[in-house]
Amino acid sequence: MVGKPPNIHDDQEVWAFEQTGEVFTSYESYLQRADFYRQIDASDEVDDAFPEDLKGPILRWVQFSTIPRLDYLVDRVFEEFKHDFYPGENVVVTYPDGNRSLGVLREKSKLPELRRPDDTLERPALVQYFVCLIHRPDLPEVVDSSRLTRERKTFTKQRLRSFLKKTVDHEAWSGAPWCVKPKIAEQYHISGEVPQHLTYENQMLQRKMNLALKKNNDFEGQLMSFHPTLPPLKPKGARTKRWSQDVARLTDEYQRALAVNPELSRLSQANQQQHMEQFLKDSNGFTLLNGFLPLAAKGQPKPPPPPPKWPIEDLELTPIRDKPTRPALKFLSIDLPAREPVSDKPSIGLLMRSVGPLLETWDTLNVYCEVYQLDSFTFDDYVEALQLAGDTYQCQLLVEIHCAVLKKLVNDVNDKNGQIQVSLPEFNPSPSEDSSLAEDSAVPSPTPEPEVKPFGRTTRSSLAKSEAVELRNAQKSPSRDVKIHCAREMEQSTRSYDWKARLRKRDFGEGKWVYIVVGLLYELSSDPRRRKGCDEVLRKLAPPDQEATTATAISRYPLMDINTRVKILEILCMLSLETKAIRNYMEDCNNNMTDFRKERIDMQRKRKAA
Repeated sequence: MVGKPPNIHDDQEVWAFEQTGEVFTSYESYLQRADFYRQIDASDEVDDAFPEDLKGPILRWVQFSTIPRLDYLVDRVFEEFKHDFYPGENVVVTYPDGNRSLGVLREKSKLPELRRPDDTLERPALVQYFVCLIHRPDLPEVVDSSRLTRERKTFTKQRLRSFLKKTVDHEAWSGAPWCVKPKIAEQYHISGEVPQHLTYENQMLQRKMNLALKKNNDFEGQLMSFHPTLPPLKPKGARTKRWSQDVARLTDEYQRALAVNPELSRLSQANQQQHMEQFLKDSNGFTLLNGFLPLAAKGQPKPPPPPPKWPIEDLELTPIRDKPTRPALKFLSIDLPAREPVSDKPSIGLLMRSVGPLLETWDTLNVYCEVYQLDSFTFDDYVEALQLAGDTYQCQLLVEIHCAVLKKLVNDVNDKNGQIQVSLPEFNPSPSEDSSLAEDSAVPSPTPEPEVKPFGRTTRSSLAKSEAVELRNAQKSPSRDVKIHCAREMEQSTRSYDWKARLRKRDFGEGKWVYIVVGLLYELSSDPRRRKGCDEVLRKLAPPDQEATTATAISRYPLMDINTRVKILEILCMLSLETKAIRNYMEDCNNNMTDFRKERIDMQRKRKAA
């Protein structure tokens, strides 16, 4: 408890807790104390919400468990106790007709399996529970685990994790067992003495022994890798202690073999010596010379290198001299770099700047094909569909792609009243008229006099800078009288039935989806970031020198090149990625990936346990 701070003035601002009487002159200290009390309240809620009759069995199961992470421990405990119930729990009994009844579990009995004299199974092992129902407390009912469930939200992974995080702990070294905290272990009568084989000293000793054994096995494996037919060489110096022990061990085994087989004792001394050498040879796979292993002779050919283990870097592979030559690269675009050879195959008119959007749109349409309700298609079919041209022919694949993407931008008229799923810029249908009216009504302002700059020396760099500034200002202020397209007139001609109303009613027949694209691009051109791309497309779909009708736009699309079609699909796909349907699909995929990862971890754990 924090006492009342001294020297508090009457006009000083303070923060206090009415329940405890604590007073703080600093707001940061007040917030820290409030967080402390909030944590205490949350821990009490976890203790009260978790089933009391499950705490003891779970803590006994977790005690001295060597599962490394808390997440894995929670998953293991949850699977272990999900279908196991204990006396005193509140359970729900399910009847064959689907009705449910609340009750309290009183007794639990485990029955072993029964087998007949011919070792056939008569009855498998089962667990029976005696449950006292709330509406019939005098008549207990015997049920099995398949008919019992716990109440909702009483035994969940979140509550189990909070309970274990507060009641168990383990030391900060690899392989440390989980131990119940001393006060809680004393409350539930759980032994806190760690087994001898799980202590830190024994674990470190076991690791050192395994490491030494591994080094010994590797050394013996290197010695045994010598070829038995290599010529023996006499080593310099006396025998080492290791080889003396090996020869002594093999000699003892030979003497025990003589004691078991009395026929070997009748052999002569020369035959015994020859038989012992053969025994030593058969024991180690090569002949010992005076108790020494044969060493590798000089001048012997080296063994071939081991095969490479894939995956491997290309630079680590040995080069192949007589390898086949790589065929020449084929490019889709026509504006190739100067150093690349030009193919004789006729070009499809694709520019290098359109290759990236072409691949991005194809990838987007195939990845989110379930959202767009499209069948997946190959890249070759996609490129071939984009380059088809004709006055009356329309490719079915292109029509389906455009209609599927447009459907995600605006809902159907029966789905949330045709709500727009993307954010559109602020749009003024007749900006030129408003601007002309504003110019006519505005009071003419006097022209400001040019600012007189001080006279200075003129250099070549200053002249270049002034010319660059003049060119930049000329580019920033283009003439307003140049008419780029007639999309505004086309939109005004069908003001009562604009592209949004047509899209809500899914009026795509006879190529009318092209008019929807024109209206959408015209509205998107209000955004300065998209104005350049939209004007480029509208210049070809709604040219200013032709009549501003829907038939004009429908007849102009089949005559467009592949670069303009790719630009249209790029704008539509980027706009559709902002919709809620795409975001929900990505969240579902993320959840499915998490579930698959957990299943893989469980399978790996079961495989290791088996």
